[in-house]
Amino acid sequence: MVEDISKRTEYRNVVEVSGPLMVVEGISDVAYNEIAKIKLPSGEERLGQVLEARSNRAIIQVFAGTRGLDTDQTSVQFTGEVMKFGVSRELLGRVFNGIGEPIDDSPDIIPEERRDINGDPINPSAREFPREFIQTGLSTIDGMFTLVRGQKLPMFSASGLPHNNVAAQIARQAKVLGEEEEFAVVFCAMGITSEEANFFINDFERTGALERAVLFLNLADDPAIERTIIPRLALTAAEYLAFDEGMQVLVILSDMTNYCEALREIAAAREEVPGRRGYPGYLYTDLASIYERAGRILNREGSITMIPILTMPDDDITHPIPDLTGYITEGQIVFSRELHRKGIRPPITPDGSLSRLMQQGIGEERTREDHSDVSNQLYAAYAEGNELRDLVAVVGEEALSERDRTYLKFAEEFEERFIAQGGDEDRSIDETLDLAWELLTIIPKRDLKRIDERFIDKYYPG
Repeated sequence: MVEDISKRTEYRNVVEVSGPLMVVEGISDVAYNEIAKIKLPSGEERLGQVLEARSNRAIIQVFAGTRGLDTDQTSVQFTGEVMKFGVSRELLGRVFNGIGEPIDDSPDIIPEERRDINGDPINPSAREFPREFIQTGLSTIDGMFTLVRGQKLPMFSASGLPHNNVAAQIARQAKVLGEEEEFAVVFCAMGITSEEANFFINDFERTGALERAVLFLNLADDPAIERTIIPRLALTAAEYLAFDEGMQVLVILSDMTNYCEALREIAAAREEVPGRRGYPGYLYTDLASIYERAGRILNREGSITMIPILTMPDDDITHPIPDLTGYITEGQIVFSRELHRKGIRPPITPDGSLSRLMQQGIGEERTREDHSDVSNQLYAAYAEGNELRDLVAVVGEEALSERDRTYLKFAEEFEERFIAQGGDEDRSIDETLDLAWELLTIIPKRDLKRIDERFIDKYYPG
């Protein structure tokens, strides 16, 4: 039975407005996280959420911002419910804003049910270990730090780098190989410009990817408070598609830095004691409440795989946001400003990048039997080539041996042919591994010490 909100008390004693927060006194029977309906003097209604509830006082974060609120004439009603989002299979192909309202000029969906956006915690004993390979179509990711179904694999980018283009390309191309199961993408963008929002919508529509996707978009000029809500809306949709509809779901969250900045803004408005660099002390816990909603559940067909994307402030990988993200997730994909300056697209570097679950998702019957050895050899050869570049800067190329020049050449070819890839180029894992073997012919065959002899006999070109 649903309670009639019209019978609930309407409070008019708003005593303070500070940033995205408002304070109401003289209240009773109000709970943490409860949704409030705020009525402005103009008749406009906004939604808010209770951040703090005491015996006679509540602090509410207003989703649409506090502009236009008059403390004397604004009224508040508490709904008795937490924030919920209506879910059904009709979510596919739709575009929503930061509070879950459709913005694609289509009718509201008819939900199967309405779910708490904070989700239900997954019992650790009910989690199934991620194992199956997800092909993104990007050689650097598929070949060297493979994405596995149910994994959390973040992208560490920086301002001005094309992480949004890479995110859109992965959303278009990602697939589970050799499976008849349905695949869906939930794409959540936080704090993006109108131009970027149009790019994502047009790109999904142009390629037909929108049919299997759900988009949640929060613009830079939307209230910052919505950025704390939108990833939870996206994950609520993903959980329904994965665990109720049995789909394999890829969730892309961009940009988590904007999410964390919104958390800091709210914490400052609440006058909380700041932690590292002004972020709230509970930043780790808050990020974990998002990232840990990815995974697989025993005896459930579906799964949620997550790629959070964040821009590192000042290109600093030790900044609290990438630092804490790295503790919670299972590896990272690192973007390189140096590769970007060279014109390598996408500028994803093997240096510092890794996937901790890669070995569980590759090999015979998953990708190919030679995958692990080839990946290790590529890492080793590219690392040696980069070391020689540093040496050349000191002694000049004339001082290098013939073997050294060979590894320098490999590093250049590796970047220009393996890492670099067209925005619409979708390489299969076999194409990626065949290209790797072709590049490995540049270095002496006797140096392929990280590859089993039987794989060299079987796959070495010529």
